[in-house]
Amino acid sequence: MPIETDVAVLGGGPGGYTAAVRAAQAGRSVVIIERDKLGGTCLHRGCIPSKSLLRSAEVYATLRKASSYGITVPPVGIAVDWTAVRTRMAGIVEQLHRGVQALMKQNKIQVIQGNGRIIGPSIFSPKSGAVAVELPDGESETIVPKNVIIATGSRPRRLAGLPYDGKTVVTSDEALEWTERPASVLIVGGGVIGVEWASMLADFGTEVTLVETADRLLPAEDKDVSAEIAKALSKRGVRMLTGAKLDAASCRVTEQGVACEAEVKGERTVFAAERMMVSVGRQGNVEGIGLENTDVKSANGFIAVNPSTLQTGEPHIYAIGDVIGGVQLAHAAMHEAAVAVEHLTGGKPERCPDRDIPRCIYSRPEAASIGWTEEAAKAGGFQVKTAKIPLRILGKALVYGEAEGFAKAVADARSGDLLGVHLVGAHATELIAEASLAKLLDAIPWEIGRTIHPHPTLSEIMQETMLGLSGGGGHA
Repeated sequence: MPIETDVAVLGGGPGGYTAAVRAAQAGRSVVIIERDKLGGTCLHRGCIPSKSLLRSAEVYATLRKASSYGITVPPVGIAVDWTAVRTRMAGIVEQLHRGVQALMKQNKIQVIQGNGRIIGPSIFSPKSGAVAVELPDGESETIVPKNVIIATGSRPRRLAGLPYDGKTVVTSDEALEWTERPASVLIVGGGVIGVEWASMLADFGTEVTLVETADRLLPAEDKDVSAEIAKALSKRGVRMLTGAKLDAASCRVTEQGVACEAEVKGERTVFAAERMMVSVGRQGNVEGIGLENTDVKSANGFIAVNPSTLQTGEPHIYAIGDVIGGVQLAHAAMHEAAVAVEHLTGGKPERCPDRDIPRCIYSRPEAASIGWTEEAAKAGGFQVKTAKIPLRILGKALVYGEAEGFAKAVADARSGDLLGVHLVGAHATELIAEASLAKLLDAIPWEIGRTIHPHPTLSEIMQETMLGLSGGGGHA
């Protein structure tokens, strides 16, 4: 017999399981279909495992400079145990995985493991939206929901012509499976993932070469953020080549690793490394889920939705998260889950603009941004006013031993409205939450600057920057 339910969620990543919980808490019966493990890419192949590796790398880097804190550590006693690093990573992932499973049970959400495929009108339903699920044992199950939420996520985009083998030439997914730390690595792509891996591997002692087609790293971020991160990576020995066009046809796996060529500013350059990791964006998982049986449309590999309600071409079918493109971040997917569920339960949700979703980079130093970059604001017709304050003015930054970085605020000189905030430095990914709240409340720089910040803390950098922007004083 088919399973009838109010809401069927296709995909159990952050967007999917958040949607399931939200719908269940709103009194709806919910079935979630996941082909792999609850938690999705973020938990098993993305956010959590990579941040675990980054934290281990940070600890190792800190130990290596322990003498600067007045602590003597015998150099011979410091070493990277890659197996232990990976064991710690796996333990964190498993603990969180159990937590998500418990969350489903707590909210009485039925979880079905298998490959779900939306089917068209049939004996089960007069309209498309029923989901046929192929179970691991070869059997099948049919789910008949009133509403469907597609949250199938994304996967790393591959460059055509490269000799991917899952070990020597890999995406970020397979890089997590490396059982040994490579002595050298060529990272193709200088976006967020490429920069994080470059930072982490460099801290572990790997020789890193980073190749980016744009004229700078992190081309989507403010130029000052790009420059500061590039400077930090360069100080740690990362070789960076921007404006580089990789010749995929020249790349080959050798006994020593991988070799390939690229055109860098008009000159042919040869690269060789033990491993190559390709990080050139992500593409939506739109294949094999039955979209052809519906009026759901896709464009450029992502599902098209109403930007306000997240409904697809079929009003009872919603799509959220990476599969719709835009800001492909776990917290964006969670927000979209809340919007979709609020709408399908009769509410009138307000979806946050993509630009006002915090963007975080967990390199060393960290970086975080929200809102307009200075360049984009000028191109958008704003009369821009900025303030940029170095982290080194803060007592806590000096005490912490991580004084590199800055805070930069961008405002509309005519209205005084806060347009964007850009941070580089220790704990930047935590500090950006204040700017996110400010954007939600439509706070102006003067109001943020007047807010009392405890001393000494790193959070004072927000106060100093906003005071600098509003002309209200401060240390700088």
